[in-house]
Amino acid sequence: MPEILIENAMTVITMDDDARVLNDADVLIRGGQIAAVGQGLNTSGDRVSGRGCVVTPGLVNTHHHLYQNLTRAVPGAQDALLFGWLQRLYPIWSRFGPEEMFVSAQLGLVELALSGCTLSSDHLYLYPNGARLEDTIHAAREVGLRFHPTRGAMSIGESQGGLPPDSLVEEEGAILKDMIRVVDGFHDAGEGSMCRVGLAPCSPFSVSRELMRDAALLARDKGVMLHTHLAENDEDIAYSEAQFGCRPGQYAEELGWTGSDVWHAHCVKLDATEIDLFARTRTGVAHCPCSNCRLGSGIAPVRAMRDAGVPVGLGVDGSASNDMANLIGEARQAMLLQRVANGADAMSGYEALEIATRGGADILGRPDCGRLAPGKRADVAVWDVTGVASSGSWDPAALLLAGPAQVKHLFVEGRQIISGGEVTSIDLPNLLERHGRLARALAEIA
Repeated sequence: MPEILIENAMTVITMDDDARVLNDADVLIRGGQIAAVGQGLNTSGDRVSGRGCVVTPGLVNTHHHLYQNLTRAVPGAQDALLFGWLQRLYPIWSRFGPEEMFVSAQLGLVELALSGCTLSSDHLYLYPNGARLEDTIHAAREVGLRFHPTRGAMSIGESQGGLPPDSLVEEEGAILKDMIRVVDGFHDAGEGSMCRVGLAPCSPFSVSRELMRDAALLARDKGVMLHTHLAENDEDIAYSEAQFGCRPGQYAEELGWTGSDVWHAHCVKLDATEIDLFARTRTGVAHCPCSNCRLGSGIAPVRAMRDAGVPVGLGVDGSASNDMANLIGEARQAMLLQRVANGADAMSGYEALEIATRGGADILGRPDCGRLAPGKRADVAVWDVTGVASSGSWDPAALLLAGPAQVKHLFVEGRQIISGGEVTSIDLPNLLERHGRLARALAEIA
């Protein structure tokens, strides 16, 4: 792999341990790692101009449902609350198969990459018609993004009082067996890994108490991480209190779902006791501000979480509940919502960008990512701030106040997958045509 020098950048926001922000600086990439960050660097390898650009670590997406990319803006789900939204979409998703999973994952990852994302998790919790987790893993490998898929599951269908149709749930023994298969087959725990696998029963209202507990035991036996949805909205809280006799945080703690190897999506309705629990146990939260707005779930108490010491990252959530997947836009939304809730000084653009980079990397157990420092992985986003979006800005480094929505260049493990704003790793026109054909076929029979 050739050495690459990103030279003469207007600003480099390192997100390193010293929070350095350097002007007129360079970033040297060697062997998939950051070799140096500073002024006056040189190379005998390739050069990429950073003139008029702000350079940041690649952004990290901690919660997504990539398969939903084929079901955006579905009539009947556009204005529904969470439970009604799910009931409208479950029958459509039951028609998916391996091709739908692969194609939707590819296009969803491309969309993330264009918004500066270099590492994404994914929560795939339904497997109709022969679909498997590796459909998404192969998709990510071709696109070139660093990937943290999670083997999700649903086991309680409508006939047992759950939300999903019975056709989308699985027998719990089979779920655990497949969890073992995908971890053994695809999880790479090494530094610089391009694929790590987690275990992720969908939610407390779609699996049994036993599966939640067994998944936690299995994850710790295998040394992998745990993920699920928690405390997303008022309906979620009411369900937990009615079915389990406790709040979601207490339920999670009782079943072994707290700790630095666990991250929960949403957590919009955590109370002060639950925030303290997550802070003490270093349990992570994937904050999904756009989805929370889209579904009317509320504003997550991110300021209170951060002040207490809860690890927080960003997630775009599924493409059927956002309905976009622009991670730099998600960071801006996170900043704005905390200001709406707590005042204009509640969250700076820098802090929101920190959450979107090293914050998310740390939640996913990837301290080798999310910062630009020697020895860290060469996941780098280059943002052109000479265009209309940044025009008139007195501080081009304030990307979340006045900055581009797409990257100019993107590097993952030192490989350039976006150049001049164009995806270079796959045939995007062909992918768009294939994706459109599948989406039209689903709409015709919905």
